Formats: sequence, structure tokens, C-alpha cells
Amino acid sequence: MSDHPSTLSPEESLYGICLLAAFADRSASEAERQELKQIGESILPPEMHPAALYQKVLLRKIDATSAAAGLDSQEWRQLAYEMAVCVCEADGQTCPEEKEFLRQLGKELKLDSARTETTLMEADALAAAPIAAIATEQLPVIAPPFPSGPAQAEVDSLVLRFSILNAALELLPETLSTMAIVPLQMKLVHSVGKLHGVDLDRRHIGEFIAAAGIGATSQIVEGFARKLLGGLAGGLGKKMLGKTAGSLGKTAVNQITSSAFSFGSTYAIGHLAQRYYGNGRSWAGLNPKQAAESLRNEAQNLHTLHLPQIREQAANLDLGKVMAMVRGQ
Repeated sequence: MSDHPSTLSPEESLYGICLLAAFADRSASEAERQELKQIGESILPPEMHPAALYQKVLLRKIDATSAAAGLDSQEWRQLAYEMAVCVCEADGQTCPEEKEFLRQLGKELKLDSARTETTLMEADALAAAPIAAIATEQLPVIAPPFPSGPAQAEVDSLVLRFSILNAALELLPETLSTMAIVPLQMKLVHSVGKLHGVDLDRRHIGEFIAAAGIGATSQIVEGFARKLLGGLAGGLGKKMLGKTAGSLGKTAVNQITSSAFSFGSTYAIGHLAQRYYGNGRSWAGLNPKQAAESLRNEAQNLHTLHLPQIREQAANLDLGKVMAMVRGQ
């Protein structure tokens, strides 16, 4: 990446737009900013200069105009907008500052205003979905019994079913399917809390997820960073992030990488919720961030084991079904 913003590659532009979206409401804490910086440095390849890109965004040397200039096709520009919407919506419906950022981004990307408005409305609907548990028949069916007591077995089954569902969402062609992952994780925490006699609201669930070190915004940005990495590993070209046939087309490497990441994050959140609420809403004797990392590692083999079921689940889903499920319809 040269010092001149107009020379950004499409990959750099996409990651830059993710960061711009994350900072659009100007409320990111220093801890969150450092987490976003570390995501780029630890995941993206050195040739993308993630640390330098982060600094340029933070110092406003890269803005929507210069980032949009690095995207030379309609497919790239539409993808960039959808990614920005997902990041802005990660912690709830967009605030006025985020809406203004997205409005300006849509103009810079030269996208049809009616289409961008529809995209934003769909994302708003997912972000505002009620957190009450979805009907269990809408979750994947898992046959193997768990070798534990009835209560623990119920939680284990619930966590695995949500993990499979969220892993399947990353195999769908629509970028906005990513938007459903955080609301479904919130529903999982709500369901685990109910099993322990606690009726949680959105604020408490958000605080729990943040305390576990799995922030909604950073989770979305990291997911997209891993997709970028998968695309680069597969020879990006016109194969990138969830589009098919004449569009951008997702590589097999990219699919499995993002699916495994969402499976692991959901698995970690569910089992941390079991430990936290089972311990009387206390982290006593537990380092939640270390525990989350250990659970994510544990989930790697489980994702491989359940990959055929994840693919089968994805084959029976589309964005319309996902939105209806998250809304409780």
C-alpha cells in the first residue's frame, strides 16, 4: 500500500471500510480500538499493511471517498456497503452518525439509493429482532446423546445446535446472513439464562458477551478479516465473500474458514453462559477471555465433525428464512 489513498487495493479498501464503519459512531473505547487493530495485525497478511491501514483510518487519512476509489467493480462496491452495514449494525440498530456514514458511503460507492435503503432496512430488522428464544424445531436436529446429566445435556445440545446454525449461515451467498449471527448468539445466551431461571434483557446479554471478550463489532470485523484472508489464500481475483455465478464467488477455503470461526464463537459464548449463570451470575474462579479461547480451540474438531450437517443446514436456508427465524416468525 502506498501513501496515496487512491492506490488502495480492493482488499485494503474493504478492510478499511470495515474499520471506518466500526468507528462511525465515535463511541469505540480504546480497548475496542486496540482489539480491532490486533485483529488486522494477527490475521491479515503483511502485504496488506494492516497496521498502517488502521493508523490511516484512525487519523482520517483514509475516508469513504478514498476507500471507495479502490473498488473498481459494482460487485466490490455492493459488497463493501453490505460489510459496512453489518459492522454498523453489530451492536444494535444504527445510530444517526452511522446512518449518515452509510448514506455517504452509498453515494461514494455510486450505488442505487433504493437498494442501499432496502439493505439497511433488512439489517435493522435483524438487529432489532426480539431476543426471546426461537422455537426449538427451527434449530438443527442432533442425534447423538450427551454423556452428562439431564440439565447439562440440554445445554450441550442447545449450544451445539446454535453453533451448527451459525456456521451454516456463513455458507450462504448473502453477505447479510452474517447479520443474523450476533442476534442468534444473544438468543442462545437468553435460552441458557432461562434454563437457570434468569430472564435476561438485551442490555444484560450484551454486557455478558462483552465481558467474555467476544465483542459484537470486533466479532463481525474479525469474521470479515478471516474471509479476506481466505479469499487471498484461494487466489482472490473474482472469487470473494459469498457471491456466485458472474459475481464474486466464495472459495472453499474461505467458506470453511468463516464457518469454523462462527461455529467457535457461538460454541464459546454458549458454554461460557452455562458456566456464568450456573455460577450464580459470577465469573469467580474463571477468566472469561482465557476460557473463551480454550472453548474456541475445543470447537475446531467439533466443526470438522459436524461439517456435513452444517452444509446440509445451509442447503435448507436462505436469507428470507433466516430473517423470519430471527424475528421469531
